[in-house]
Amino acid sequence: MRQDIPKAIQDKISTWLEGNYDEATKNELQELLTKDADTIIDSFYKDLDFGTGGLRGIMGVGSNRMNKYTLGMATQGLANYLKMQFPNQQIKLAIATDSRNNNEYFANITADILSANDMEVYLFDDIRPTPELSFAIRELGCQSGVVITASHNPKEYNGYKVYWEDGAQLVSPHDKNVIAEVRKITNLSQINFNAKKELIHTIGEEMDSVYLGKLKELSLNPEIVSRQQDLKMVYTPIHGTGYKIVPAALKAFGFSEPIHVEAQDEINGNFPTVKSPNPEETSALQMAIDKAIETDAELIMATDPDADRVGVAIKIEKGKYELLNGNQTASLLYYYYLGEWKNLGKLTGKEYTIKTVVTSELLKIISESYGVESFDTLTGFKYIAELIRLNEGEKEFIIGGEESYGYLAGEFVRDKDAVISCCLIAEMTAWAKDQGKSLKDILEDIYLQFGLYRERLLSITKKGKTGAEDIQEMMKEFRANPPVKINGVAVVLIKDYQEQLAKDIKKGEVNKIDLPQSNVLQFFLEDDSKITMRPSGTEPKIKFYFSVVGNIESKEEITQKTKELEAKIDGIIDSLGMI
Repeated sequence: MRQDIPKAIQDKISTWLEGNYDEATKNELQELLTKDADTIIDSFYKDLDFGTGGLRGIMGVGSNRMNKYTLGMATQGLANYLKMQFPNQQIKLAIATDSRNNNEYFANITADILSANDMEVYLFDDIRPTPELSFAIRELGCQSGVVITASHNPKEYNGYKVYWEDGAQLVSPHDKNVIAEVRKITNLSQINFNAKKELIHTIGEEMDSVYLGKLKELSLNPEIVSRQQDLKMVYTPIHGTGYKIVPAALKAFGFSEPIHVEAQDEINGNFPTVKSPNPEETSALQMAIDKAIETDAELIMATDPDADRVGVAIKIEKGKYELLNGNQTASLLYYYYLGEWKNLGKLTGKEYTIKTVVTSELLKIISESYGVESFDTLTGFKYIAELIRLNEGEKEFIIGGEESYGYLAGEFVRDKDAVISCCLIAEMTAWAKDQGKSLKDILEDIYLQFGLYRERLLSITKKGKTGAEDIQEMMKEFRANPPVKINGVAVVLIKDYQEQLAKDIKKGEVNKIDLPQSNVLQFFLEDDSKITMRPSGTEPKIKFYFSVVGNIESKEEITQKTKELEAKIDGIIDSLGMI
């Protein structure tokens, strides 16, 4: 064995080489051993764990990679836990996949192991959006579900999201308990790969039909849609699962067929037309923008591979489009949807909205302006879904969102849903046009009424084991020596979600934060700026979220005030020493 590899990792590698792993895996491992030490160490230095997005990693050989055996351990651990939680019941699960490489292979292995454990499996006949998997779990009365996806990560990645019987991703204690069961599996003989094919059922178009029927009920202005049915909008699935279902959903709402980006309708896990299939990145929408310029479209929408997130660009003038960030899209949706609920007399005082702690405070302000209660949760849509479950039967969830391009309306899906979002964004655009306005006009109306908010995300990646340690040291330093001022402005409130404490600097008070423990740190400044620091739960990176706000008296002030606010964010970043 190579001497530049730590002994603990050498021992792990020996287990894989000498154990009951298939020959293809052993050959792949031999090839890995010819590569640099960092790559080898990163493949084995830990076991894949459940974070905010479940199990997610680079595909390949090793305990820290997505492969037949790490997925097998996760699935067997899940099966063991389900047997404990639902004794003497016929356990049922639904399985879906997005368009990534090896998805069918991973889905079939998952189905085989679950059926081998005497569980009924409902496997979609083709790729489907993650939110439809959430819907199917509830519709079929399943105890759990799995979707094979790495969301918007690069093509080298794949993942495994686990859902509970409420159609939501696992939360505490289930997430920790499942991984505890996985860690009990120390030998491959503990994984049952012997499928019982009679327990595996195929589902498909019939589930699409029920899902689309429920989705259509979310429409608030069918008459306006009828008048604006030929609204020009460009839609791209970026080689993912939205390619059929989003156009079908728009049609169910009453819209004509959207304008397609033909090259990106191709289902391809290599995502050949983009650097990354992430709708947060401008480059991922470039082909759609080109198509919009060509066709003079009003709206551009792009969904990620598993169609739970959507990126939006709006027409500013002929031939010119502006990409919205997640906070802006969420603000527009809140403003439209809550306003129309009020106009239709649907608000009774028992409704509420939900956002995450890193999302713009503007969403809370809009909600409260309509007399609607607003809740905060930790980052991750599973926490939004958990709150919907806890309020079920007592209060009604209207809409929720997070800055990372994920939104949800209604209670029949329990994860962010880009299919629903595309329909509501299209209807909102039609509503604006019916008044002779654009979404740009509506966004400016929001700023004039509630304040001009600007946000920015700074993501710092540090690869491998050393990088993960650097990130933890960074968080430790900010906790030990919190800044008194940032960019010359006093820090007035510090929220530490790991300590679950909120420290009011002015009042000298310390209050308990009633949210689960999480490695998140927030600084609130005297001028209403907000800075949030959060290490990723699925990748070796730390994210810094910046939010600043300024008041305007007229729309003519927006351009200049925006420049001032962007300069303020630059100053905050410089003050913190992030660049």
